Amino acid sequence: MNTHRSIKERFFHALGFEVLAIAICAPLGAWLLDRPLAHMGLLTLMISLMAMTWNMVFNAAFDRAQQRMGFRRTLLARAVHAVLFEIGLLIAVVPLAAWWLSISLWHAFVLDIGIVLFFLPYTFGFNWTYDYLREAILRKRKARAQLKRCPASKAVATNERSPANG
Repeated sequence: MNTHRSIKERFFHALGFEVLAIAICAPLGAWLLDRPLAHMGLLTLMISLMAMTWNMVFNAAFDRAQQRMGFRRTLLARAVHAVLFEIGLLIAVVPLAAWWLSISLWHAFVLDIGIVLFFLPYTFGFNWTYDYLREAILRKRKARAQLKRCPASKAVATNERSPANG
């Protein structure tokens, strides 16, 4: 698996993750906490910006760790990835949520545990799907590049599909 990712790709990955999360969490949070959607939407956006920054930094460190240690992105590796990511984010989000919602740190912590219970499978599933789709796209690009470099193989492939050869 190719683990090298550009800043542009990291941004795209983080943005996709956060946009989908906001679309789910803002209305759900407003409904569960009986708060105005705009109030929860702003909190969700602030948390999202924090999470996006953390996502890019954490994933870059995760990629470097993978290159250094040579592990594969198995289900276990993705589970560890999700747990460590959420612990780091929890440390940043609890004080913000307590302040924004005018609740105690303990209540914000309990609220964040609920959020983590949503985001653990969400993070795991999003990244597992992203890795799968990314690898499929890279394989297709590599195959296309090989066809462009070797016109003879393209001609052979075209002739094999020709009606005259059927």
